[in-house]
Amino acid sequence: MEKGVEEKRSKKEGFMQGVLTIMFSQILIKILGLVYTLYLTNREGFGDAGNAISNGAYQIYALLLTVSSIGVPNAIAKLVSERVAIGDHKGANRIFKIGFATFAVIGMVGSMLLFFGAENIANNWLQIPESEMTLVALSPAIFFVAVSSVMRGYFNGRQSMKTTARSQTLEQIFKTVLTIIFVEIIAIMSGVSTQFMAAGANLATTAATFLGFSYLFLYYRSQRKEIATEIASTVNYKKERIIMIVRNILFVSIPMALSAIMSSLNKNIDSFTVVRGLKEFLPEAEAKIQYGILSGKVDTLTSLPLSINIAFATALVPAIAAARAKKDTKTATKRTSFSLLVSMLIGLPCTIGMCIFAQPILNLLFPNANAGAVILQISAFTIIFTILDQTINGALQGFGKVMVPAFALGCGVITKLILNTILVPIPWIGANGAAIGSVACHLVAFTIAINVLRRNIKLNLTFSKFVVKPIIATIIMAICSYCVFIVLNGIIAERLATIIAIIFAIIIYILAVVALKIFNKEEIYMIPYGQKIYKVLEKLRSI
Repeated sequence: MEKGVEEKRSKKEGFMQGVLTIMFSQILIKILGLVYTLYLTNREGFGDAGNAISNGAYQIYALLLTVSSIGVPNAIAKLVSERVAIGDHKGANRIFKIGFATFAVIGMVGSMLLFFGAENIANNWLQIPESEMTLVALSPAIFFVAVSSVMRGYFNGRQSMKTTARSQTLEQIFKTVLTIIFVEIIAIMSGVSTQFMAAGANLATTAATFLGFSYLFLYYRSQRKEIATEIASTVNYKKERIIMIVRNILFVSIPMALSAIMSSLNKNIDSFTVVRGLKEFLPEAEAKIQYGILSGKVDTLTSLPLSINIAFATALVPAIAAARAKKDTKTATKRTSFSLLVSMLIGLPCTIGMCIFAQPILNLLFPNANAGAVILQISAFTIIFTILDQTINGALQGFGKVMVPAFALGCGVITKLILNTILVPIPWIGANGAAIGSVACHLVAFTIAINVLRRNIKLNLTFSKFVVKPIIATIIMAICSYCVFIVLNGIIAERLATIIAIIFAIIIYILAVVALKIFNKEEIYMIPYGQKIYKVLEKLRSI
């Protein structure tokens, strides 16, 4: 009996250890991403106009990247984890090698399309001619990301989350450092040309993806002996034809990629419609600046909370797939319910906090370009729906419902396209229409996905626990932190008041979650060091 308990506890700790590893990595990645966004936006000669050139091109790159590689890590992780769970290490390694060769070809095709199509895309699709060089600079990155995605999926499937986390973190460090170096060198050489600096920023992305791939390749070579030992101990090996393995990988990755493709299309709708729509009543330069605000500052800030939650979505896919391979429905359901609860507790305060402190945050982070508070306030409401969607999609993919996330987001994208087309050209709405479209997009996707999930598994969540208590905790946090900001803003500098109010908000929110007893004993035990945390709370008579 004790052995069974210990085994369950080990599984929980392993799952949460993977979650924490990815979470800390993603937080660091987003912080580093914020660093170079702050640098570029506040840099003389770059600003919102530079963001428009750089991000317009980046969204096209992201779309091609999605087609060639997104969905691959989760697909490979799912297939590899299923093989490893039954002791078929040889089959898992074969899946990796065939997947690597397949996506090397697909990635190369994607790079070629972007390189040779840059002029047409910049002039006709984006209507931002200056972005041609940025597209050319980004083109080789598609190949390196495609092959890196296969390697990351292989390591995730073997429950080696740290390897993926380290490679992504190193890649982002390289990207941040190289962006600053390249932009500064180009600024000196070009006489502060916004167009050339934007190209330099995206050239840094390509260099960073190459270095990230190099790390993964070298690590894989260092693990060859251990992998060979695992392969030698293989049981239940079932040889499959190469064409069948490729079909299986594509069968799993394409539906997963469709969801990411829809997400990328969501961003590309802005790149295709915002400048075009705003030019009907604004000068072209101002239209580009408005798009730069939306695609640069606002997208960066609203995506920050997603870095915390994406860990659950990433870890859920192989964890649930492995549980299903062992027919362990109870574990899969518990992990899904726990992850959804945590996602709600992350997303709700981030949404309300960013809405309340929109202008102070922009003043704090972008003193040289602090416009866009209303767009940020509206866009903040995408956070809660996107975060919940991430976790639901990870669960649905793990349960084999791989087409549902793509269908749900597809419906959302159609909604956004309609709203963007109608709202953006209206002078008194303008770029705010794109933000409204994004909120509607993710609300529609969430509504569809959560209903499908509830029809397939019985979640261990009550309405009070999942909705009412998190809302109460968020209201307490919002009122207390805003009062602190109002009081301090009249005494000290606004920037310092903002920082103190945000720190205070985090503390108050955590205390409110504890006071409302949102987590039960078993859920606290799922958290690393959960037993110690529970004992402390017991002493404080909080439980």
